This record gives sequence, C-alpha cells and structure tokens, in this order.
Amino acid sequence: MPTKKKVTKKVAAKRPVVRARVAHKPKNVAMQSFKLSKEKVPFVTFKITDQTVYWSALLILVLLLGLWVVNIQINISDILNTIKV
Repeated sequence: MPTKKKVTKKVAAKRPVVRARVAHKPKNVAMQSFKLSKEKVPFVTFKITDQTVYWSALLILVLLLGLWVVNIQINISDILNTIKV
C-alpha cells in the first residue's frame, strides 16, 4: 500500500494589531501671574562657583589662542619683509 503524501497548508503571516495611540492630556497647571518677590540672594554678589572656574578657564584659553595667532602673523610678516629686501 502506497503511503499518502502529507500536504502542508501555508499559513499567511498575521499582521500585528496596531493600537491607536492615546494622547495624554497634560496635567492642569495652576495659572500664576508675574509677581515681584524678594530676592533670596542679592543680585550683585561675588561668589566663586564651578561655572566661574569653567568660564575663567575658557577665557584664558581664548586669550592664549588669540596671542598665538597674533604671534604667527608677526612671524609671517617678518618673513615676507625679509623676502622683499
């Protein structure tokens, strides 16, 4: 007796269900008007903070680079002047 061949069904791939996104409403924020308030720290104070150190380092770096460029320009000018003579 010959055996029957098994026929396999091809199953179509199911698409995943896409759910609609729900936009969440922001929480109600109480309205606030601009009111003058007392300063916690006086406006003109001298206090060294991390940012003071960072800005000082950046300032020194920029000034040094500027001086370096001026020095290079002077050297180039001297070289060009010696070539002309």
